Amino acid sequence: MAKQTRIQTKNQATILDAALDVFSTHGFRGSTVDQIANAAGMSKPNLLYYFPTKGAIHQRLLSELLTTWLDPLIEMKADGDPLEEIMGYVNRKLEMSRKFPRESRLFANEILQGAPRIQDALNGELKALVDEKRTIIQDWMDAGKIARVPVYHLIFSIWSLTQHYADFDVQIRAVRGGDVDPFDGSDRFLELLYERLLRPDGTSQP
Repeated sequence: MAKQTRIQTKNQATILDAALDVFSTHGFRGSTVDQIANAAGMSKPNLLYYFPTKGAIHQRLLSELLTTWLDPLIEMKADGDPLEEIMGYVNRKLEMSRKFPRESRLFANEILQGAPRIQDALNGELKALVDEKRTIIQDWMDAGKIARVPVYHLIFSIWSLTQHYADFDVQIRAVRGGDVDPFDGSDRFLELLYERLLRPDGTSQP
């Protein structure tokens, strides 16, 4: 396969960035190639030169997203301090929501539609990683290093509480005021929440 020129690389990046805006706003079904072309500032035929279908663009975005989406959990180490490792994961997930809100909404839209384009990855790569880390967390609990809670639900709660700030940004701004950072105070709250939940003695640090 011939190496892409600088212009080709730039145009693909422009298309993908525009598509991320469109898909994260309208979902896959509600988005069109025309919308993406307009957002990218190029003609539809020019866009189709790089990506033959809307699905090809969407699949490319999802593939790149899944590569980075798993990284925060991969970084959790069995030989670290349990509370620090779990809080590190929470903070990394929260930071991902802060830095990549469009990607978070893209993923959420795909899940809400039944995950037709990433079901294999969910059943394979994601499940294998979660099961690996579940075993680590369960071992910490069995050793009395952290409080015993249902591990899958612990992981699900981390996903929910961190991604909420990106996926429901509009709702948060409506409640707190549009000019307030939706993430303001979230890191400290989550730290208190999970430390209180997971400390073996049931206490949290001030």
